[in-house]
Amino acid sequence: MRQSQMFIPTLKEVPSDAESASHQFLLRGGFIRQNAAGIYSYLPLGYKIIKKIEAIIREEMDRTGAQELLMPAMQPAELWHESGRWDVYGPELMRLKDRHGRYFAMGATGEELVTSLVRDSLNSYKKLPMSVYQIQTKYRDEKRPRFGLLRGREFIMKDAYSFHATEESLDEAYWKMFQAYKNVFERCGLKFRAVLADSGAMGGKDTHEFQALAEIGEDTIAYSDQSDFAANLEMAPVVTRKNSSERKILPLEKKSGKTTVSNDRMISARWFKTRVETILVFLKASDEVNDVKVKNLLGTDLVEPLKSEHTPDALQAAEGVRILADQELLSLSQAEFYNEAEDMTYSNVDSERDLHVEKFADLRFVKEGDPSPDGKGTIQFAKGIEIGQVFKLGTKYSETMGALFLDEEGKNKPLIMGCYGIGISRTLSAICEQYHDEKGLIWPKSLAPFDVHLITVNPKNDEQSALSKKLYGELSGHGFDVLWDDRRERPGVKFADSELIGCPVQIVVGKKAGDSIIEIGSRKGQAAGRKEIQTDGLTGAVAELLSQL
Repeated sequence: MRQSQMFIPTLKEVPSDAESASHQFLLRGGFIRQNAAGIYSYLPLGYKIIKKIEAIIREEMDRTGAQELLMPAMQPAELWHESGRWDVYGPELMRLKDRHGRYFAMGATGEELVTSLVRDSLNSYKKLPMSVYQIQTKYRDEKRPRFGLLRGREFIMKDAYSFHATEESLDEAYWKMFQAYKNVFERCGLKFRAVLADSGAMGGKDTHEFQALAEIGEDTIAYSDQSDFAANLEMAPVVTRKNSSERKILPLEKKSGKTTVSNDRMISARWFKTRVETILVFLKASDEVNDVKVKNLLGTDLVEPLKSEHTPDALQAAEGVRILADQELLSLSQAEFYNEAEDMTYSNVDSERDLHVEKFADLRFVKEGDPSPDGKGTIQFAKGIEIGQVFKLGTKYSETMGALFLDEEGKNKPLIMGCYGIGISRTLSAICEQYHDEKGLIWPKSLAPFDVHLITVNPKNDEQSALSKKLYGELSGHGFDVLWDDRRERPGVKFADSELIGCPVQIVVGKKAGDSIIEIGSRKGQAAGRKEIQTDGLTGAVAELLSQL
């Protein structure tokens, strides 16, 4: 493709609102343009890479036996009312009303719609299992869109759904999809970890996230420094630390005001509310309550902090208050607790005698240096960008929406479901975060917009122009995808743009064109830099260079 004929509006300056490297270079390199907050157009270079990511995903999805379909982005509100998520999903769900007063949701996800499609068709165990997927634009009304494509209000996503008669069948599909996702992200050249995660508003039970490692990531990954264990921070189990002293019960004492003791011996209280009750959680003052663990323990869909002015006396077993405690308080004695309601510090607090705990459980966030849950090494933290997630939904949607099938005994049972998503536009940004330097992007060869960037230093020079045209034809004839910079621009502009665009191989036709000598090189790894070669060995040199990347 001649660059003079291609729409690549590069920018010299970094846009003021672009915080992340991926956002900066995708804008500066002419890959995307912002139309509104969190809403972007994919320009020819960017869309070409999107299509390559999609091609990899399609190949891996097809290998699992999943079938591609396409569902509408506008989803009838009635389906979301059936599932119960119209009110639960929150303000991120974009809603609209047509001229007849009928409400719709702009699809943030597709569980309701796909369940409605199959519930009248997959009505026998003989038709199961079945898997379908789509690649589609999704919508989410983010409160604060940021980091370009990493947190947008409109984004491209691959979502897949599987339907089963047995848990064993779902388990088989889950791990097949898990492996397919690993294949996708490995083929995209990403450094990533598959981590244990929370299902959130999706519902269901088992779930894993795929996190691309990047400092700009909004998620924290807890991983072992000596094994493959990895989990999202909110889901990482905590190995109980033994209390440093034996339990010795002493009379409870109290005195006015707040005293200072070791946080390891100080108990703190945190108040929460669900849709139906008030929750009090005790834990060591040195720890932090993990509200996701509290939510999962209670089996509820909502846990929110209670405002301090609404909190009762923590040491009184108030009616209507459920009291939980972190497992590390079990058998803890001679502790201290400051009761804010009466401005008193209690000493010799015994967790079992004085706290009226209904249940002790793992309710805190894991910390760096904690023992790894698998018994190998200690926990370390890293930042990650969520690029994919696999869920075992179970019967959450099929039960509420009446998606039933007849089993082998002729009994009606709800379909067992799995759900599997990849953020395609997010994956594009994650790749940029991992593949760039201070000058621009350095694409992995599997996703680069072109294999070769052919630069004619001076198109007005007949020798350079003629040789460039000849090389462009030869390279294209040998199957290489070539971007030919034939523009009448200054060399500095051409080289700066080439570094922004980031094709794997760069070929420069300059002053030695008359002697059939050109420069070839790359900005990545051992191949970094350029060297002079004779043009008669060009195709072999390009193939060898690409093989090293």
